[in-house]
Amino acid sequence: MDAFYASVEQLDNPELRGKAVAVGGSSQRGVVSAASYEARKYGVRSAMSSVIAKRNCPDLIFVKPRFERYREISQKIREIFFEYTDLVEPLSLDEAYLDVTENKKGNPSATLIAREIREKIKEKTGLNASAGISVNKFIAKVASDVNKPNGQKTVPPEEVIQFLEDLDIRKFYGVGKVTAEKMYRLGIFSGKDLKEKSEEYLTEHFGKSGAHFYNVVRGIHLSEVKPHRIRKSLGAERTFNENISSEIFMLEKLENIAEEIERRLKKSEVAGKTVTLKIKYSDFTLQTRSKTISYYISSKDLIMEIARELLYQEKMKDSVRLLGISLSNLNTDKEDSKEEKKEISVQLKFKF
Repeated sequence: MDAFYASVEQLDNPELRGKAVAVGGSSQRGVVSAASYEARKYGVRSAMSSVIAKRNCPDLIFVKPRFERYREISQKIREIFFEYTDLVEPLSLDEAYLDVTENKKGNPSATLIAREIREKIKEKTGLNASAGISVNKFIAKVASDVNKPNGQKTVPPEEVIQFLEDLDIRKFYGVGKVTAEKMYRLGIFSGKDLKEKSEEYLTEHFGKSGAHFYNVVRGIHLSEVKPHRIRKSLGAERTFNENISSEIFMLEKLENIAEEIERRLKKSEVAGKTVTLKIKYSDFTLQTRSKTISYYISSKDLIMEIARELLYQEKMKDSVRLLGISLSNLNTDKEDSKEEKKEISVQLKFKF
């Protein structure tokens, strides 16, 4: 949805409407989870340090996140989606892809379907949604950002190439700040510039992503809308109020994290073979250490046994501000043997 978490808070608390709101912690170690459009005018963005956010916007109001409430509203929105198609692929609480090539309403216009869905979301939740409509997931994703907030953009088949050629390279989904800067250095500023580069050239400079960039700038993206996405990993992490330098204290924190993971694993009824320890140091450098065993585990004690081994695997290079544990190589993993469909389908990508 449009600034989903922040919009929910403004919906539930009229005193916050029209004001700069950040969902997240306001402490020295706090991070912004979402920012209202009023706050974004001051440069406040998600994943930004709360200290920097407050510096950018002195009148910023911090609100603690309420994920149960966000999930409740997200479920209402998904129920609306299923009125139109069963091909719904949620990406998060506030994003989803829909394939409406064949839809329950028999409506041949994806543009009209998008408008109707957005109106229903507004009517049933009081919140605004934006949508992108096009021939595949990549273009729909990019298009969903064009007329935000509370808008939509359709890119029909005959306009796909021109749309992509005219697009600023920073607008390409998957091109982050670092990649964009690298592209700038290579003289790539727009989709047209990108299209002029050979697949070999792009692979040489961007590795596996090179082939992806070569295809998407030509409107080729064969990924289907998959209603049942298989979970690949499960984890939890904690950022501390003060840096930790003692490994004894780190073990205490890891115990709590492992307990949370055990709870989530039981709820999801999954287990895994690979334990990964995530360490973020005081200088913000990130390190991960992993170990794979031959059997599936889900208990806190077994997870901690491996996490403890990984912690002592090598000496800490600095004090630590964040620790995390994740379990992957889950017993839900299975190869998708289906060939990706080659035909063009009309898809909606909603950005709530």
